[in-house]
Amino acid sequence: MKAIAILVSGYGSNMLSIINATNHGILKDLAKVTLVISSNANAYSITVAKRCHIKVICIMRSQFNNKQDFDTQLLNELIKEKIDIICLAGYIKMLGSNIVKNYKNRILNVHPSLLPKFGGKGMYGHYVHEAVVKAKDNVSGATVHLVDESYDTGKIIIQEKVHINRTDAPSDVAQKVLTIEHNIYPKAIKHIINKLERFI
Repeated sequence: MKAIAILVSGYGSNMLSIINATNHGILKDLAKVTLVISSNANAYSITVAKRCHIKVICIMRSQFNNKQDFDTQLLNELIKEKIDIICLAGYIKMLGSNIVKNYKNRILNVHPSLLPKFGGKGMYGHYVHEAVVKAKDNVSGATVHLVDESYDTGKIIIQEKVHINRTDAPSDVAQKVLTIEHNIYPKAIKHIINKLERFI
């Protein structure tokens, strides 16, 4: 049974899809969400996690004098809770190199586009969907990838496409893509767990 930590900053719908997958979905008996870390003390995901009886910690950059101390505290909490896999779910802070190295090939992120298109710094949430509509693309989708030390450049684990209509607003694209995110994220986690099991 792998211990998952989910890092959040906002609403937390992807977090809930992962929790549901561990309780009665494809991750049942494979993994358990044992920790949620939020970078935002007002995030709704904190309320959701507590309702699910999951330990929640708020670690905000503003609490620390520098990013190195922030990253060290984050890593210490992950190690203390014996976390095996880290899942970013709307977490908008870049992880420090110490965390990425300690959890190499065990940190996942979901991105609301078909990477490498519409990825990079500042490209998250509605910014991505606005860019897709502006580009007049007829296809979008979601990507789950491994996290490295740059924005959205890690190895792609899984992608899924969705058709975009000419009349779709960014909010319409967002809803279509979010449905895909909820579907593929647990599948990507299962893939990583299966890979880890081969090396035990």
